[in-house]
Amino acid sequence: MSTPDISIMSSTENLLKLSKESFSAPVAQCDENFEHSDVPDWLTKDYLEHYLRAYHQDRKLKILRWNIRPALGKGENYGGVLTRIRADYQTSMGTVATGHYIVKTSFESDEFVQKTMEPYDIFNREMSVYEKVLPRLNELLREIDDNEQIFAETLAVDRERSALIFEDLNVREFIMPNRLAGLDMTLAKMVLRKLAKMHATSAVLNEREKGCLESYDRGFFNRHTDNYMPGFEQLLMACSRRVRQWEDYELYAEKITNLKSNYTELGKRVFDPNPSHVNVLTHGDLWTNNVMVKYDKITGEPVDVIIIDFQYAVWGSPAIDLHYFLNTSLEEDMHLHRQDELIQYYYQTFADTLCKLRYRAEIPSLHKFHLQLEEKAFYAFNSTCVILAIQRNEETEDADFKAIMQDDERATRFKDTCFKNMYVQRVIKKLLPIYERRGLLEVEQ
Repeated sequence: MSTPDISIMSSTENLLKLSKESFSAPVAQCDENFEHSDVPDWLTKDYLEHYLRAYHQDRKLKILRWNIRPALGKGENYGGVLTRIRADYQTSMGTVATGHYIVKTSFESDEFVQKTMEPYDIFNREMSVYEKVLPRLNELLREIDDNEQIFAETLAVDRERSALIFEDLNVREFIMPNRLAGLDMTLAKMVLRKLAKMHATSAVLNEREKGCLESYDRGFFNRHTDNYMPGFEQLLMACSRRVRQWEDYELYAEKITNLKSNYTELGKRVFDPNPSHVNVLTHGDLWTNNVMVKYDKITGEPVDVIIIDFQYAVWGSPAIDLHYFLNTSLEEDMHLHRQDELIQYYYQTFADTLCKLRYRAEIPSLHKFHLQLEEKAFYAFNSTCVILAIQRNEETEDADFKAIMQDDERATRFKDTCFKNMYVQRVIKKLLPIYERRGLLEVEQ
């Protein structure tokens, strides 16, 4: 077997992603329910053994037993394949230890998914963020004696195979919060505090190094590819079909239908950086499943969060993350009534961090910041009326990337099913009249 081209990174942090339960299956060659079609051929015991030898600097390390299984169920992630591995290994000193890992890979086994995602270059971009950007943001925080951990570092990057290798954050008792329930005020503020620090340090880094982050320009909407647009537009039409069934909502359904003609352009304007605004490196896909939470064992209260998954990191307005997160990931009352409170909380940390790092450009006042967010408010509508339904979907039989992006009978059934969710319907019913009064359903905005 040829030696994998793996870059080992300087980190002993436990990572990652994602499940609500710790790995507890007995050690065996392979979990009996594992779907082998989702595993790349190269992800073998020899491959992992090479990684462990390089990471531990022990050329005689040997894997004795291993267990491999999916890290997520259907409908939990649409951006890659996440595989959980548990391995018993023996070192050259004779010590036997157990390691828990997550391997994140692309959908290389599926031609349609690969071709659709290819122009977004999400895997190379995410590897670049983990390797080159996040360590620099941590350095900036250390300049101001801020040692709070915002994101965990990767243990290894395999550029040849577009793979990231992490230690499993479950070992440190981090789990994914309940995406169907949404985040409460305490947890939402914890996420927003760390997001604000990420945004502020990225603005300073880009200022100090003259546009070093501006090449991250391929978010969900961008000026380079429209490959995701058919899927988003079909979700928009599924929303319209559902809204049309409600009494006295025909006007809103008609406006949503008409919006399709300019939908893509309106989305691109959200993602276009405005040089008169404050711009940052946004996460680009910040929602419940891209946050890991550690809860107090006794009280059940959250004590820490880590932000993960940077495939869609993009240079632009903080509004991209704020509108998306606040309209997809909160408990219902907060979604409907408390967004201004959360934006103010975010802003305080954001402005404070910029000040401490001596950001030279103008720091907008809270009022000006709200005006900048309002200019990008179409993304609030989009997050509520297009994205929320797939993120709160409870029917996982057809839930996969193809069901979002294709337009066959199966895909249409999946999208219509997403909008049957009663939580989604309640929120859309209450917010559509507000969006309409703000002009966010107009074709020309």
